[in-house]
Amino acid sequence: MRHYCGLPRSPGVLRPLALNFEPIIHSEPGAAWRFCVAPMMDWTDRHCRYFLRLISRHARLYTEMTTAPALAHGDVPRHLDFDPAEHPLALQLGGSDPAELAHAARLGERWGYDEINLNCGCPSERVQTGSFGACLMAEPALVADCVRAMRDAVTLPVTVKHRIGLDAGEDYSFVRDFVGTVAEAGCDVFIVHARNAVLKGLSPKENREVPPLRYDVVRRLAREFPSLVFVLNGGLVAFDAIERELPYVAGVMLGRAAYHDPYLLADVDARLFGDTRPPRSRPEIIEALAAYASAQLARGTSLRAIARHVLGLYHGVRGGRRFRQVLSDATRLGDADVSLLADAAREAG
Repeated sequence: MRHYCGLPRSPGVLRPLALNFEPIIHSEPGAAWRFCVAPMMDWTDRHCRYFLRLISRHARLYTEMTTAPALAHGDVPRHLDFDPAEHPLALQLGGSDPAELAHAARLGERWGYDEINLNCGCPSERVQTGSFGACLMAEPALVADCVRAMRDAVTLPVTVKHRIGLDAGEDYSFVRDFVGTVAEAGCDVFIVHARNAVLKGLSPKENREVPPLRYDVVRRLAREFPSLVFVLNGGLVAFDAIERELPYVAGVMLGRAAYHDPYLLADVDARLFGDTRPPRSRPEIIEALAAYASAQLARGTSLRAIARHVLGLYHGVRGGRRFRQVLSDATRLGDADVSLLADAAREAG
């Protein structure tokens, strides 16, 4: 028996998608990565991803980083379970031991993920202590060994997310050689945060803001490695900027902009994937999320765990402040059922 979303199933038998979305077929190389939502620790958990999927059918979603040691020694279903409606969905792994990563990748494939992504971009000191994240960019041969081990273990795409440099170094050859070495191991999709990672002296938040954005470096990589897929990450918050960069790269990845203003995903399917089906309205999203939340509450999930991801749904529109107030009211959340979601939408107008 194989596992799919943490549940046993017979090979070749898929559970029906709760949202009844049609299969997404991409014919162009790299088209599957045209718009991605970044892995974000403590944010892109399964409830957040389900919510985002209600807004966009095509956006490629990424899990929070899960460490390979956690999958080797921890509660695997807790780390890997997801709802099948979340597809297309990538599992991001953290680690630097090829054997451990190969084992984690096999679990990811067994659970039904669409991609295995290796984190070579996180600059936090906690991650560096585990010898993974951005510090791995200084060891491209080790990253290549990790990628090779995972590719040997699974049939899924194995991708790498990384920065354009470390600390104050701005020599293009550093990232060029990193990409070239890792590509030789079989990685052909690189998600590039177009900032350096400063390993000492800056917090993770400062690392997303202080090092300058250098999109020209990612454009140059795409020119010099035309057979590879490059996805641009960092500083993208609006469609004019996204569409300005797409002629140069295969896709873009948004992080906090997509989390704080999730309804911007409502334009993704039509503008970037040519899908003419109308997106759900905000009230329709709340209605669909309430059905999901009801099932989750029956399993012991708190409404707070779901509602916290929805606060930005009315961002920038009238009633948004009231919507956030209702869903973040600790007193109301304490013993609330899913009707609180509808109450918030109704009070938002």
